Amino acid sequence: MAFSVVRSFTLELDRPSDAVYTSGEVVSGQVVLVLNNASKVRSMKVVGRGVAMAHWLENWTVGMNAVYKDYTSKITYFRKRQHLIRDNGEMTLLTAGRHEFPFSFQLPEETLVTSFEGKHGSIRYWVKVKLHRPWATMKKIKKEFTVIQPIDINTPALLSPQAGTKDKMARVWYRNCGQVSVTAKIDRKGYTPGEVIPVFAEFDNSTSRSVVPKAYITQTQTFIARGTMKQKRAVVATLSGDVVGARRRVAWHGRALKIPPVGPSILQCRIIKVEYLLTVCVEVPGTSKLCLELPLVMGTIPLHPFGSRTSSVSSQYSVNLEWLRMAIPEQPEPPPDYSAVVTEEQAGHCNPADPPAPTGDLSSIMAFVQEFRFRPPPIYSVVDPNPTPLHMRPRCMTC
Repeated sequence: MAFSVVRSFTLELDRPSDAVYTSGEVVSGQVVLVLNNASKVRSMKVVGRGVAMAHWLENWTVGMNAVYKDYTSKITYFRKRQHLIRDNGEMTLLTAGRHEFPFSFQLPEETLVTSFEGKHGSIRYWVKVKLHRPWATMKKIKKEFTVIQPIDINTPALLSPQAGTKDKMARVWYRNCGQVSVTAKIDRKGYTPGEVIPVFAEFDNSTSRSVVPKAYITQTQTFIARGTMKQKRAVVATLSGDVVGARRRVAWHGRALKIPPVGPSILQCRIIKVEYLLTVCVEVPGTSKLCLELPLVMGTIPLHPFGSRTSSVSSQYSVNLEWLRMAIPEQPEPPPDYSAVVTEEQAGHCNPADPPAPTGDLSSIMAFVQEFRFRPPPIYSVVDPNPTPLHMRPRCMTC
């Protein structure tokens, strides 16, 4: 009974199957060929590729015939080739048993695009191996790997707050019912999956009907081929509010909208884009919705601890006083108690009543500083302990 000369032909990457690569990194692995008998091999080569492709068909009927139009566009980001057994005109004899052929290639240093799978296109990266033997069908194996291009949201552009206002006149059967307006703000443009977006919004309903406020995150996939664009939209997260009655005004003071596990934004590819929007809207019965859209960027590097403070400070320069009243408490918190900062042991090492007199010696000056290091601050009080007497006229600070 005849049996195959090649028992197994596999491709193994050194990193786990769920590993993620980025620009400039090395993709390495090995090709394992197990032979039942000795065999001649003409060549074996490994090819690494990264390709973005958009493709769809459109059809229509002309008379009795169906007409199809193909839309295809492709971008190759890299192509690397490595010969494991070079075809130099002579056959290479491999003995029976196991043979391992290591390989490696470096991804381009320039920016790559994140891996993506969509309805009308994809961005894929893979390694393919081809084995040529005389008088035998070519064998090939292919293994894909994932590339994620980092998007750091800790940049001024992505830490900048986003805000807007929109209004419309509600009409039912050609009759004005009054005006409805939406004002919304988020503290930054860049977020990462799993984060919570605090949504600050105000809904002013001057109509004679109740309206329903909502907020949701939309993902838009755009595919471009032959000058034609095709889009696919999907809502990935929603937030619903309470009904706003007629001639009422309601505010959201940081309503939480959690981002689900979604892919990062893709903005650098010419033929495939993935974009996100936060839409805050109200539904007025009997008429179209009023929607306000704020752009979002889904990143891969989360916010640094100091990033939120920078964002909150920068946001104060682009909002009016109404938003500051919504976002900042009326009365600041008092500072922490002295005993919560300095322990009794640290405080007991010094006697504030008898500090040593400083001399010209540097060690004496440092000792003097150390004596006052843990001296307690004045007692904090919301009420001024030394108020200005009522009979005293306030002094003009410009005199």
